[in-house]
Amino acid sequence: MLKAFSITDVGRKRKLNQDYVFASDQPLGNLPNIFIVADGMGGHNAGDYASKYAVETVKEEIVRSFEKSPVKILRAAIESANAHIRKKAGEETALTGMGTTMVAATCLGDKYLEVANVGDSRLYVVNDRKMEQVTRDHSLVEEMIRMGGIDRAAARSHPDKNIITRAIGAKDAVEADFFHVELEPGDLVLMCSDGLTNMLDDEEIHMILSSQEGLEGKAEELVKAANLNGGRDNIAVILIEPYSGGNAGEEPFREELL
Repeated sequence: MLKAFSITDVGRKRKLNQDYVFASDQPLGNLPNIFIVADGMGGHNAGDYASKYAVETVKEEIVRSFEKSPVKILRAAIESANAHIRKKAGEETALTGMGTTMVAATCLGDKYLEVANVGDSRLYVVNDRKMEQVTRDHSLVEEMIRMGGIDRAAARSHPDKNIITRAIGAKDAVEADFFHVELEPGDLVLMCSDGLTNMLDDEEIHMILSSQEGLEGKAEELVKAANLNGGRDNIAVILIEPYSGGNAGEEPFREELL
């Protein structure tokens, strides 16, 4: 049986929590389960409004969708959330310029994971041997790394590391990246906002996730460690242990990405 635990924390420096998570191990629409992390941005209350509004819109669109392909379902839901946020921001001055990152995932049995990503919230697959980042950050610093301008170590302290190049609500059209992941027995899925990864490096995260604690204990320890290292931003964490059983080993229907 699939297990999951989610948690958010305001951190030690912020007064408002602009991170929003949704985790359901039960079917939603034609998806067997759904997990979402969103990290909002915008002045005053706009950031927390954007993250929650985007997640709620995505959930509503998933329920309404008649599609069978997880990629088609998630792409349409994210595009709808983008349109709704753009419209809302244009109607209310206090919400002008709001936007949010989003990483969403659905487990298809215990062997496959479909992932959608916009922005710099992340999804990792972790096991005893390694911790692998599946998503690619849509950020200025990540582009600099890809172009060879800086290395990953220097990126952690770069002054522009919080500048993202894609977000839901930033432009009239939004482009999400999609990833089809084949899971191995014992894999653990970590979804998180940059409030975690800016405070802890991969080795620290991997060490905590390699402990004998249950999902709740591991998630709470991640938040505690991020706060002890400064807690400069809100922290969002979802941990998932994919289930086994039934016809999980069969390749599910999926939309090939062009």
